[in-house]
Amino acid sequence: MIRLFVAFDLPADLRLRLTGLRGQVPGARWVPAENMHLTLRFVGEVTESVAEDVHDALARVAGDPFEIQLFGVGQFDSRGQVHALWAGVARNEVLTRFQTRIEAACQCAGLAPESRHFHPHVTLARCRDTRLARVAPFVAVHAGFQAAPFQVDSFVLYSSALGRSGPSYISEVVYPLGASVTTDQD
Repeated sequence: MIRLFVAFDLPADLRLRLTGLRGQVPGARWVPAENMHLTLRFVGEVTESVAEDVHDALARVAGDPFEIQLFGVGQFDSRGQVHALWAGVARNEVLTRFQTRIEAACQCAGLAPESRHFHPHVTLARCRDTRLARVAPFVAVHAGFQAAPFQVDSFVLYSSALGRSGPSYISEVVYPLGASVTTDQD
């Protein structure tokens, strides 16, 4: 079994800037800069055969490079408990259409439809036992966060291994936009 997700990588300078947003939030486990990304589709644990089907379907997703801009911060919560802090993405119809193509490719590969609505974001921290009131100051201070637009010229199929110190991500295949696909063996 292999645990997979599809994402856009972020420029190194943007990841560094995002780490600068870290603050005193009780219960927050901050995401290391090298793990920051914008998830397009969580695949989950699949067999090697299904992973190959996902790769084949993703390799057929075409598109031209386009720009994305990070804007604002927020949190995912339920019942007053915060699960994650994130940097948002400015409204972008090209991104929405592209993610729809990724979702369609995953379904063509035999995956069940994603049950959650696509909410483009970059996870900054995962939280445990953190109430909304504890993150309110962080969100208020960084509500106006805005990064310069950056160009997306590829998407990546990542594998993920869960460990004691958090997940580690491995780029399995890079799918260039407007070009040919490369794997880690190329």
